[in-house]
Amino acid sequence: MRSLVVVENTTRWPFAIPEVEVVPARTYLRDGRYADMRNTAVYNVCRHYGYQQVGYYVSLLAAARGHRPLPSVETLQRLKLAPVIRTLADDLEGLIRRALAPLKSDEFELSVYFGRNPAKRYDRLGQALFNQFPAPFLRATFARDGRWRLVTVRAVATSEIPDAHREFVLDRATAFFRRPARARRAVRSHHYDLAILWSDQDDDPPSDERAIRRFQRAARPIGLEATIVGPDDYGRIAEYDALFIRQTTRINHHTFRFAQRAAHEGMVVIDDPTSIVRCTNKVYQAELFERHDIPAPPTVLLQEGDPLELVRPLGLPLVLKRPDSSFSEGVVKVNTPDELAARLPEFFADSELVVAQAFTPTDFDWRIGVLDGAPLFACRYHMARGHWQIIAGQVRKRYGRVEAVPLGDVPRRVLTLAVRAASLIGNGLYGIDLKVMGRRVLVTEVNDNPSIEAGYEDRAAGLDLYRAIMAWFRRELDRRGETAGR
Repeated sequence: MRSLVVVENTTRWPFAIPEVEVVPARTYLRDGRYADMRNTAVYNVCRHYGYQQVGYYVSLLAAARGHRPLPSVETLQRLKLAPVIRTLADDLEGLIRRALAPLKSDEFELSVYFGRNPAKRYDRLGQALFNQFPAPFLRATFARDGRWRLVTVRAVATSEIPDAHREFVLDRATAFFRRPARARRAVRSHHYDLAILWSDQDDDPPSDERAIRRFQRAARPIGLEATIVGPDDYGRIAEYDALFIRQTTRINHHTFRFAQRAAHEGMVVIDDPTSIVRCTNKVYQAELFERHDIPAPPTVLLQEGDPLELVRPLGLPLVLKRPDSSFSEGVVKVNTPDELAARLPEFFADSELVVAQAFTPTDFDWRIGVLDGAPLFACRYHMARGHWQIIAGQVRKRYGRVEAVPLGDVPRRVLTLAVRAASLIGNGLYGIDLKVMGRRVLVTEVNDNPSIEAGYEDRAAGLDLYRAIMAWFRRELDRRGETAGR
């Protein structure tokens, strides 16, 4: 990828970095040569970012040209919004308190250069600010009034960098612009860059390392270069063409922020933000299934103070679910009215609504993977030994057996219902959980971010499973490229 540094006056960019072109802002805005460039990252270090000022237009036209601006217009606008700053301050309260605790003064300014500060003790705080406001140079102001709070964050120009920081900034900029040698060598052999968001530190990752390597191998022959990125790479995600999230998604979580940023940048993304919202909330799905006549276990939505008689039609035992439950966590079985009354307050402490569902015991759940409206893989998830769920235990977890099944051996009514349920969510990658009880097939939930682990979900389809998902990314990228070229 070509790297351009755009600044009003090139003499104000005092750093010579190999393979980085420094361009006057007026030239970038007017010269057709830059308008026609492809695969270009634009690092906007203008002095004036205000609405309709030169820095604003550099980022705006960079986006229109298909370049990757840093900062984006969205970031520039968010920096001006006080509610955004207040929300960020609340989210980072613990990190701010720990980082600034040793300080004696009641005011502090933190300079952030491509996500870092010369003092290593501020690394995590600087990276967190950069992830929220991806811009080359930031300055955050903090004040202490009983406790430290974030007051402002703003983008700064090179003229505001202290002389004592210049050497550090040169090192940071050089490291930031330098692409890995593997990526530079591969530039002639692939058409698109795919970021796979994954971490081996997750407790329950949807894909293990072997599966991630298989995705990467499946990508290369069809012109995709798949690179593993982590939570700290939020600020650079727009450098890629597509994003494949292989961390467990949640709304108040970096996975959702990654999905939102990717969607805003026009990238192809699994899982997209809409799918995450729809799949991570059981209340939404209960309403959706009822409205569209999707057969599901009998369900009642409870609010605090509702009479327990509302759940009488469900019978006992029944299952209580937190709306955002996943991996069997936030799901409990209650056997008696007293147990129900005792457990409900725990659930209402976290949510205004709680899902109560009839207990539907089976030896296994069907998991049907669906991609773009078509079945992709199938498994039987057997219950953990001696337990009613596929996962037992919270600390030392026990898992039931996973039995991959060729799609041709899956009952047609199971596949048909799975595809129908997935179509109500979107056209991405989903894992639909179903139960077969006699002649009845019930959908228990539609999951975004379904598990795909080597030796489990892929046992029947083999490498074709990985190839199918990578081929979907390639088709979507080609389609968007054709649309943009019209």
